[in-house]
Amino acid sequence: MHYKPAALGYLRSDVSGVSQLWDEAQIRRLASRLGYDFSGMVLYDPLSGRPPLARLKAQATRLDAEAVIVPGADHFEGGQVPESLVRQLDVITVSLREGIPPGQ
Repeated sequence: MHYKPAALGYLRSDVSGVSQLWDEAQIRRLASRLGYDFSGMVLYDPLSGRPPLARLKAQATRLDAEAVIVPGADHFEGGQVPESLVRQLDVITVSLREGIPPGQ
């Protein structure tokens, strides 16, 4: 049995909008291509009033995840990946991987 590192997906429902299901599928596909054990999707809705990354960080700690996969940096405040998140996880964006052949 081979060990596969865990990865979570993360997206903001207000950024994905009507493309949310597509974004989720792209995240799952990339996790599989990169050899991660996809451990779940964390959805953030700004109307919830909760801090945007609190649940993601808690889930990542609980699952001992090594990476988070997002559709693009625009799913973070100001379009920038938070430094506090980078210190905890590898952050992989689908948008930067588009057009890259599998296995690269």
